[in-house]
Amino acid sequence: MRQAGILMAISSLPSEYGIGCFSKEAYDFVDALVKAGQSVWQILPLGPTSYGDSPYQSFSTFAGNPYFIDPKALIEKKLLTKKQCDSFDFGTDPKKTDYEKIYYNRFKLLKKAFQKAELKKDPGFSDFVKKNEHWLPDYALYMAVKDSYGGKSWLFWDEEIRLRKKAALKAYREKFAQEILFYEFLQYEFSLEWTKLKKYANDNGIKITGDIPIYVALDSADTWANPELFQFDEDYNPTKVAGCPPDSFSADGQLWGNPLYDWEYHKKTGYAWWMKRLAHCFSLYDIVRIDHFRGFDEYYAIPYPAENARNGKWEKGPGFELFSVMKKELGAKEVIAEDLGFLTKSVLRLVKRTGYPGMKVLQFAFDSREDSDYLPHNYIPNSVVYTGTHDNDTTLHWYESLPAKDRKFADKYLGITTEFSARRKSAGSGSAPDGKQAILSKKDIPWEFIKAAYASVSQLAVIPMQDVLSLGGEARMNTPSTLGGNWEWRMKEGAFTPAKQKKLSELSKLYGRRR
Repeated sequence: MRQAGILMAISSLPSEYGIGCFSKEAYDFVDALVKAGQSVWQILPLGPTSYGDSPYQSFSTFAGNPYFIDPKALIEKKLLTKKQCDSFDFGTDPKKTDYEKIYYNRFKLLKKAFQKAELKKDPGFSDFVKKNEHWLPDYALYMAVKDSYGGKSWLFWDEEIRLRKKAALKAYREKFAQEILFYEFLQYEFSLEWTKLKKYANDNGIKITGDIPIYVALDSADTWANPELFQFDEDYNPTKVAGCPPDSFSADGQLWGNPLYDWEYHKKTGYAWWMKRLAHCFSLYDIVRIDHFRGFDEYYAIPYPAENARNGKWEKGPGFELFSVMKKELGAKEVIAEDLGFLTKSVLRLVKRTGYPGMKVLQFAFDSREDSDYLPHNYIPNSVVYTGTHDNDTTLHWYESLPAKDRKFADKYLGITTEFSARRKSAGSGSAPDGKQAILSKKDIPWEFIKAAYASVSQLAVIPMQDVLSLGGEARMNTPSTLGGNWEWRMKEGAFTPAKQKKLSELSKLYGRRR
């Protein structure tokens, strides 16, 4: 069935307290998606963010981000008062998340709620802890110990706790019992609120697509609690880390720094940790987009430590075997394979063998020098098309920044006539443009790309919210390989107007994507 969806991070929702969360605005957004004829809401990873605020560098692959807990829900539970919530400065710009203020103030507010919570009287809390005992105790201890070290990475903790000596673990659990309970409370509250929101979306015919990064952060509970899963030496220091080789865009390549998996060990365990990780993801989401799918076929390994990615080499990943085990243990699940970038024949074979749809991005299509797999006439139905992703510029600003030849190609391919291209055409022909030819305004340009995505044969078309709103470069979500200024964009309240909802709904109906 042909479908349409919106890419919109939870953090980008409007809300009263500085960052998008599981508040009334999230439920309003679901209602708006229904009115817009959408079937899918794609979000970014839900994990707790670390330094740099990237949802792709999380302190845990299993935990949820406490920033998304709704202060108003805690007021309703009488764990907080409105006066307490209003007493903290979470930032004043409704179009931007101030992560520094959120970081310094949100946990202070949440701790006040924790101090009033009567967890011993709540059977749901004990059930939650028991259900998640394969990750929650280690995560809560990790965060408590990390706080005691002033936020330092576990690689710089004292040896006894860094290497998880039995006596040290016992001593720290006793010493930080309340802090551990606090982090367990946060995960419990996160789970309650997310489960409620997801159910509301599902009950209204909206599926949630979640994102799973292939790698975990070096500074995470996952690596500290399970060093055997990674390419570490006997002192738990990484021997190799992840990245990308040098190319025409980067002479030094990209040094991501994530620890690499010990795939031989995973194979011996029947990929047990991966099955737990994927099962957890499918409990959170209806559809899972697996980031950097190429890494399961081959991954780029860089010796640690290194200043750049020049001296890495390609090594073999688990291939289809991991997905074969997944299908046997978890059953048929909806997956999107993030297969962007340069793909070898073996990667293409892996994607095809899994049967998962790959991704098509319109912003990658319009290189006037060559034909492209990203041009809609080259798509196959088993694919998901995007105008852009969280790592791309907004379509409007990208279009405005295109080299003249590429923009001319895009105009011709999509039948776009802007005031600029009309002048260009007039100058070339010596006559005025055809009066019947509509001249598009700046705000209309992204909608021509939305139409192209909707008209394509791809089974699912997903549009970033910024493109629906025809926003410029100021609304870009992330610029890869940069620090600062990323992941901050928030939608202004009321920006997704009934008129825009109606326009999307009409396009969904026109191109057979309506729910």
